[in-house]
Amino acid sequence: MEQEKVSKLSALNSFRFVGILCLLLGLAPFFPEPHVWGKIRWVAGGAVGMGTMDWLDLLWHGFPWVLLARLGVLELNKRKKAAVK
Repeated sequence: MEQEKVSKLSALNSFRFVGILCLLLGLAPFFPEPHVWGKIRWVAGGAVGMGTMDWLDLLWHGFPWVLLARLGVLELNKRKKAAVK
């Protein structure tokens, strides 16, 4: 049972899988600009007129980027600990 949990979560700890998520889900639709980029600009501009659906959309398209940042921090911490030893 424990092995199944680990194998299911290992995809979220893979740079390859998370990178594909960022490219496909994080940037879709690609034209005229990546969707998440438009939402970030909207929030930076004061988020005037953003509804619940817009916030959920930002969360949906931004989640892969949060996972990528998390993996980056974990990798940096692992390298830092390895350098100390």
